[in-house]
Amino acid sequence: MTDTPNLRPATRLVHAGHARTPFGETAEALFLTSGFVYDSAEDAEATFQGSLTHYQYSRFGNPTVAALEERLAAIEGAEACRATASGMAAVHAALTAGLRAGDRVVASRALFGSCHWIVSTLLPRFGIECVFVDGTDLGQWRDTLATPTKIVLLETPSNPMLEIVDLAAIAALAHAAGALVVVDNVFATPLLQQPLSLGADIVVYSCTKHIDGQGRALGGAVLGRRAWIEEVLQPYLRNTGPALSPFNAWLLLKGLETLPLRVAAAGRNAERLAEYLSNHPAVARVWYPTRADHPQAALAKAQMQGGGTLVTFALCGGKPAAFAFLNALRLIRISNNLGDTKSLITHPATTTHYRIGAEERARLGIGDGVLRLSVGIEDVADLEDDLGQALAAGR
Repeated sequence: MTDTPNLRPATRLVHAGHARTPFGETAEALFLTSGFVYDSAEDAEATFQGSLTHYQYSRFGNPTVAALEERLAAIEGAEACRATASGMAAVHAALTAGLRAGDRVVASRALFGSCHWIVSTLLPRFGIECVFVDGTDLGQWRDTLATPTKIVLLETPSNPMLEIVDLAAIAALAHAAGALVVVDNVFATPLLQQPLSLGADIVVYSCTKHIDGQGRALGGAVLGRRAWIEEVLQPYLRNTGPALSPFNAWLLLKGLETLPLRVAAAGRNAERLAEYLSNHPAVARVWYPTRADHPQAALAKAQMQGGGTLVTFALCGGKPAAFAFLNALRLIRISNNLGDTKSLITHPATTTHYRIGAEERARLGIGDGVLRLSVGIEDVADLEDDLGQALAAGR
């Protein structure tokens, strides 16, 4: 196995976690197996007792999945990682693995629709108190975290309005309340933001997004301290079964190799498109984390190493203008996915955030004219041309 701690991120994303078999293959081996055999009944017994290290069953662990986990941990700077079948499986496991009836969760209100549902609807069914706060309001965090809390959940930049939450400040308040801080870092990727270094305890990803980056595979990951991963998370995953398939793990491993190239290229395109859109008369407003007109631009620049690949903008004319614009696009495709090499766009009010309701959308600023653009790696001039002709057609 390649020793990677002193290597730079792009190199770790190619080499970390690569344990070659005796055949000496160049690419990571793909272990498409559900189970594993033992040399003796005694070895099987010792494996289940924990005195012998041996793979047992791919729901518990698999060499290809383990390679992905090691590589993700290496780039995140985490002690340990566990992969899951999807990003939402990762979020769900990170929250529920250590919660009990009577516990308290505080979450930033600006969450992806399914994450919002877990906090607003699912967890309260099991006697868990859940409180939402405005993620950008330190006063609300301070007041709410004056009460002992078990978990704090937030995403930054948020989906879809690209709000930036002060990770170091919130982590300090959360730890004083006895809480673990769980950060959904999917928009920033591990390259542009390292929540653990800013005080977070647990980081979750939808690997379906930038980590795969090519629209091929679902996957998720939970990263944090080894003791919490092994003692709290691993028993939960082992017994509830949100296992990542070895094939998807292999695809995600290959995706990680090109992650720096794709994120850099898409980020450059996103910066240019944000500027282009901000100057168009049909566009009412643009949100991009590192633009001077973003309300948390200074914070974004302080805790991120770039603005990322997402641009959110609002069209004059509300839903009719937004739908006319979407239907006029020729190159950029309508999809609720993101982080792809292809540029993708969605209307959050009728897709990803439809089920949180109109009142909650209004509170979050997700108007009917808001669109979320996931910028790909196409030639940016072609993307500008497509946006321009669609904006003209939609007016």
